[in-house]
Amino acid sequence: MTSFLTIGIIWINHHVMIRRVREPDRMILFLNLLLLMSIAVLPFASDLMAVYFKKSEGQHLAAAVYGGAFLVMAVFFATLNRHRLLVKPERLREHMSAERRRAILVFTVSGVIPYAVATALAVVSPYVTLAICAALAIFYAFPIGSGGAAA
Repeated sequence: MTSFLTIGIIWINHHVMIRRVREPDRMILFLNLLLLMSIAVLPFASDLMAVYFKKSEGQHLAAAVYGGAFLVMAVFFATLNRHRLLVKPERLREHMSAERRRAILVFTVSGVIPYAVATALAVVSPYVTLAICAALAIFYAFPIGSGGAAA
């Protein structure tokens, strides 16, 4: 359930983010492809986590793969947002102040460290990894400002 909701939240934020781009450049397209590729791995990582949660061995590795998959996705999301907000802001549909662009980027990047922590803590407890990932899903479900988290 956590993964389904997280993927749904990613989809919504991705939609808002891409909708704000007037004209993508080659790098935006390439980074978007990497982001979508990382999202495509999430159901596999979720299934692996679910299967090994019920076994007496392998839960820690499965949790590390799970957390790592979300970490990679968060890095690609942040990289794409950085490119479109700081490197190519002229490609946005509407003008956005530098302060607003930085606030959106900080919001986006703020999940990278907790995902890294969740991945590292998989060796301690897969439940902690799952809890951190679930908390991040809730965090990203609530947009900042009126334009959405990925505005």
